[in-house]
Amino acid sequence: MTKAVIIDYGSGNLRSCAKAFETGARAIGLDASVVTVTSEPKDVAAATHIVLPGQGAFADCMKGLSSLSGMVDALTRAVLGERKPFLGICVGLQLLATRGFEHGTYPGLGWIPGEVHRIEPGAAHLKVPHMGWNELALKRAHPVFEGIANGAHAYFVHSYHFVPSDPATLIATADYGVPLTAAAGRDNIAGTQFHPEKSQATGLRIVGNFLRWQPAAAKGSAAA
Repeated sequence: MTKAVIIDYGSGNLRSCAKAFETGARAIGLDASVVTVTSEPKDVAAATHIVLPGQGAFADCMKGLSSLSGMVDALTRAVLGERKPFLGICVGLQLLATRGFEHGTYPGLGWIPGEVHRIEPGAAHLKVPHMGWNELALKRAHPVFEGIANGAHAYFVHSYHFVPSDPATLIATADYGVPLTAAAGRDNIAGTQFHPEKSQATGLRIVGNFLRWQPAAAKGSAAA
């Protein structure tokens, strides 16, 4: 039975995220009650699917997550040890990096090797933050993006972006004068820089795909 948890670590209002996942659950024939917002490590242990949203600065979000007693350990066991499907959203994707450079240098979870840097737009008229709708350029097939067309629109709000060490981990990019990571993943781990909960039909499809996702046991360690 599907049981999805959205991790609450003080990073913004989670209601819109929870509502989107409840709607996505109903769209694939599940009851909305399969989605729970929690700050309890025991709920992570009992979950089948894990969502880490994020809003704000990299260091603040990492500090908030680490301040929940036992949460990082519970996530590590569930995601890297038990290979449960995991989805990071916005800063939740960025926290998967090795380190972030927002107002200093700070370690991330290191689950997808790479770094988080301030956006340097490829044209003078493009401003930071990158905010609003942008097209997705799909780089490879992925179960979470099944049925999403190349060029589908998604909603972004960010000033920093994830730069993966291995381009093979890229799932999708968005053009902002230069290509920005829109989604990345490896093994049972995926993340989107855009907000599925604000991306209408595209986001709803991604949420439903994630809740259906049953990754095969990955070979080797997903850790950096």
